[in-house]
Amino acid sequence: MNYIKATLDMANEIYDILHTAIQIIYPRYYPQEAVEFFCRHHSKERILDGIASGNMGVLTYNDVIVGTGCLDGNHITGVYVLPAYQNQGCGSHIMHCLETEIAKAYDTAILEASLPAVRLYERRGYKTVGHGVCELENDRKLVYEIMEKKWKADEMRCSLRGLAE
Repeated sequence: MNYIKATLDMANEIYDILHTAIQIIYPRYYPQEAVEFFCRHHSKERILDGIASGNMGVLTYNDVIVGTGCLDGNHITGVYVLPAYQNQGCGSHIMHCLETEIAKAYDTAILEASLPAVRLYERRGYKTVGHGVCELENDRKLVYEIMEKKWKADEMRCSLRGLAE
């Protein structure tokens, strides 16, 4: 597995990863209005903005893009893996790369967790610090976890050193 910075020519593949994961996984947890909200939220324009910011990456596995992650400062704004590659360490690998980048300047990472991802984040040491609510059409609500992970500077320095070795 290799996590690299996303480039503009990857935008369509990133779009496909996001929408495939959302359309296959999210209906198990959310009403259709929420699935549609997530698909609209992850538009091609937003993907292009993420790539242009330099904060979006992709995970390749055997030369195939199988996942993506994005951050903004110390805020992890998205981690998605194709369903066929889930539960194989891909999401954890992306998270490790994002956390390593965040740790260069911050001692805390924050994120909003979808229901399917909460357990992954909890296993990585994230704690729920609040709940968000987004009003959707047809009087539906999208409730999500606001989570954070704090680390000691010494712990992350050791982790960063381990990556360099």
